[in-house]
Amino acid sequence: MTLPRIAVAEGALAGLDDLIDGLRGTAEVRTGPVGTPDEVAALTDGADGLVVSLQRLTDAHIAALGRSVRVIGRAGVGLDTIDLDAARARSVAVVYQPDYATNEVADQAMALLLGAHRRVVQADRAVREQGWCGGTDLGPIPALQECTAGVVGTGRIGRAVIARIRPFVRDVLAYDVVDSSPGEDFERVSDLGELLRRAHVVSLHVPLTPDTHHLIDAGRLRRMPPGAVLVNVSRGGLVDEAALAAALHAGIIGAAGLDVFEQEPLPADSPLRDAPNLVLSPHIAWYSSESAPRLASRTMTDVLAVTLGNRPEHGSFAVDPQRPAVAAS
Repeated sequence: MTLPRIAVAEGALAGLDDLIDGLRGTAEVRTGPVGTPDEVAALTDGADGLVVSLQRLTDAHIAALGRSVRVIGRAGVGLDTIDLDAARARSVAVVYQPDYATNEVADQAMALLLGAHRRVVQADRAVREQGWCGGTDLGPIPALQECTAGVVGTGRIGRAVIARIRPFVRDVLAYDVVDSSPGEDFERVSDLGELLRRAHVVSLHVPLTPDTHHLIDAGRLRRMPPGAVLVNVSRGGLVDEAALAAALHAGIIGAAGLDVFEQEPLPADSPLRDAPNLVLSPHIAWYSSESAPRLASRTMTDVLAVTLGNRPEHGSFAVDPQRPAVAAS
């Protein structure tokens, strides 16, 4: 019996050596770069599946896939790095893992929100560099229990954030393009502008698409209440970074927390680097000691399942050649 052959992009999976050891007799695994179409062609020649994480797969990359490739496994949640239409045209399935780190990402959103709102980084710096400071030296800090929270996107992570923020605030608003569901314990608004106008702390939890690119721009930042806090742990392209830096410098909003950026690593000349009242983390919202091996194992298990003609055990189809595509949560 011929074993399934899985190609894995360099750096895509944590603990790959251990995974390979565990798959002996079950699958053949090879690794290599996928930066160019030629590299994709070389790595996937004769392979049944390809696993990537943040590596970009354009139309040209997918056109270069070995003819035997039946499935692409995305080790992660976002799908903006893969040309799904190209995969669909090639009848190549795409499987992703929308639920592997829901709690970790929601926790990071809350950490950034609370840290930015309470000016934790500025207070730490003041103690280290100046010896002390007064509360008013950090700027206005509204009482969070008197604030309204706004959550943009009510998928898995958005709802996990709502559950976490509810005990801290007076009201919770939510905006999404999907219809409301019965039993919701928050107020759903039909217009993003209304949410931004009413919410003192806003957390973004939507996928990056052409429609959501720079969803938060200079105009929408100006709609937010004075002193408002913005958090983004989803995709960097949701926020116009130059506009956000300018809004922070001008005091148009009070603070922000970002885990994701349009270009990663964050460029040395990014205007975000010297923006005030801004908490930055290096795209680690997904990470915990357990989440990395969890993601690797689930991704490989699902890719193998699809190569054998089965449905994913853990994740979901973003492209299923047999059924309509499923949108990211």
